[in-house]
Amino acid sequence: MTIDITTTIDLSHGGPMPLFGLGTFRSPRGEPTRNAVTWALDTGYRHIDTAAIYGNEADVGAAIRDHEVERAELFVTTKLAKEDHGYESGLRAFDASLDRLGLEYVDLYLIHWPGGGPREESWRALEEIRASGRARAIGVSNYAVDHLREVLDQGSVVPAVNQLEIHPFNFRSRKEIVELCRQHDIAVEGYSPLAKARRLENDTVQEIAGAHDRTAAQVLIRWALQHRFVTIPKSSDRDRIRENADVFDFHLDEDQMRRLDALDEDFTTSWDPREVE
Repeated sequence: MTIDITTTIDLSHGGPMPLFGLGTFRSPRGEPTRNAVTWALDTGYRHIDTAAIYGNEADVGAAIRDHEVERAELFVTTKLAKEDHGYESGLRAFDASLDRLGLEYVDLYLIHWPGGGPREESWRALEEIRASGRARAIGVSNYAVDHLREVLDQGSVVPAVNQLEIHPFNFRSRKEIVELCRQHDIAVEGYSPLAKARRLENDTVQEIAGAHDRTAAQVLIRWALQHRFVTIPKSSDRDRIRENADVFDFHLDEDQMRRLDALDEDFTTSWDPREVE
């Protein structure tokens, strides 16, 4: 399978989405975030992920506007905070996000978390935002099977994306969610592909990394890409941003992929969507 930093997948609506991007969760507001986005764009990243709750939308937007890369070449995602669930509040929250970003549109707008408010009303707001053209695609984040079935039953637009934590250490535990997404042409986007560095010393990961003369982080990113998961490793370090992108000239064989798949221990570093009603 050929993958490079510009490889995209076709969403069910909204056009192509780069398979690889930069996450900005816990990227400090101000210069650290602006630098991270600038370094990523310099490296060739064309996909930047942020959220209202991260508090860094303004810095993400400033870095994008100040860079020489044309806006049309970029894919920008932001998200509706759980505190803003609802129809009117969802519309207001999107306006505020777009204002902070300083952009005319975003490529993808997600409901960040299924808990905290009336999901159906929030999705109705997102459908209206999409119809206005200010978000080219809409989707969800941290949705488990029941949440996905709900929006599929109640909404008039199928989510283009479901973003959730996914890596070898919870891969099989998320199988039912992934299968439902793929049945309905919902792209699976994985955050925390490195499990927040908590499993980089795993013996299997280290052995496979050594076989390819790569880092453990690069192996985990490559695993995600070969599963056709959109992946958005986060870093505010210039060298790590470059290292994370240097994963397009090696390939994990079938046995290595199987061994990584088998590392599942139902390990989650943050939210587990299956715990939300």
